[in-house]
Amino acid sequence: MALVTEPILALNGPTASGKSSLAVRVALLLRHRGAAAEVVNVDSMLVYRGMDIGTAKPTSTERAGVPHHLIDILDVRQKASVAELQTLARDAIADCRGRGVLPIVVGGSALYMRAVLDRFEFPGTDPAVRARWEAELERLGSVGLHAELRSRSPEAADQIQPGNGRRIVRALEVIELTGSFAPQLPAWTYALDGVTQWGLDLPRDELDARIDARVDAMWAAGFVDEVRGLADRGLREGRTASRALGYRQILQYLDGHLTEEEAREATKRGTRRFARKQLGWFRRDARIRWRPSGASGVAEEIVDSLTRGGG
Repeated sequence: MALVTEPILALNGPTASGKSSLAVRVALLLRHRGAAAEVVNVDSMLVYRGMDIGTAKPTSTERAGVPHHLIDILDVRQKASVAELQTLARDAIADCRGRGVLPIVVGGSALYMRAVLDRFEFPGTDPAVRARWEAELERLGSVGLHAELRSRSPEAADQIQPGNGRRIVRALEVIELTGSFAPQLPAWTYALDGVTQWGLDLPRDELDARIDARVDAMWAAGFVDEVRGLADRGLREGRTASRALGYRQILQYLDGHLTEEEAREATKRGTRRFARKQLGWFRRDARIRWRPSGASGVAEEIVDSLTRGGG
C-alpha cells in the first residue's frame, strides 16, 4: 500500500477520549495493509518512568507491538519542558520518516501538539534568573507575583491567570532576558510538511462520566500505592511530575492535607476542568477533522485518507 509522501498523522482530543487506542488501531490497520507506523508521544506526563496508573499510560498489551517513542524516558525528579519535548518529538518524527514509517503523534494538550507541529519558537532560559523568580513566587505567592508582572507588562498580566505561578515565573524570566513577553500563541502554520490532523470529540456529560470512571478505576488499580512508591523515589522533588493531576492530590493526602476521598474527588474535578480546557483549545484549530469518540470506522477512514492523499 502506498502512503502519501512522508505523511505525519496527529491525533487530538481531551483526556479519556480514546486517542491512544485509536493510534494503535490505525497502526495495526496500516500494518495489515502493508505499511508501517509508530506512535510518537507528546504527552508531558507519559515521559516519566513509574507514572503509569495515574497517566493512563498504555500498557505493553495495549500497545499491541506498535513501537511507542518518548515514553518512560525521564526520572520523576527531572523537569519536562515543552521546548525539550518539541526537540525530542521532532527528532523521533524525522527518524520515523527516514525509515519510511508513518509517525502517529498523540498528545495531551494543544500547546504541546502545536509546539511539535507548528512554527513555534521558545525564548531562551537562564537557570539563575528562573530560580530567582521561583524564590519570589515562594515569598510572595502567585497573586503577589502577578502584581509584579503587571507592573512590568500589563499585556502579559492580562493574559495570565493570577493563580498560574509557573506561567508568571516564565513570563518574568523572559521579560528580564529579552525585554518583552508574548502571551499569545503563534499563527496556525505548520513547521513540518505532510501533516494531517484528526480529533476525537464527545459531549461534555459523557466526557465527565468517562473521567470519573477512569479516576475510580485508577484508584482501584493501586494509584495511591503508585504515588507512595514514587514519593520514596523523589516525586516531591520533581517540579513537573509532582504537579501532575492526581499525583499532586495524592501527595496532599499522604502529607495529611486531604482525606483520601477528598483527593479522589479533587482529581476528578481537576481532570474535568483540564479536559474542557483541552477541548476548547483544540476546537480553535480549523485544521483538525473531528469525529465522535467511539464511532465505528474512524481508524479505517483515517487510513483511507492517508492512502489516497486526502490529508
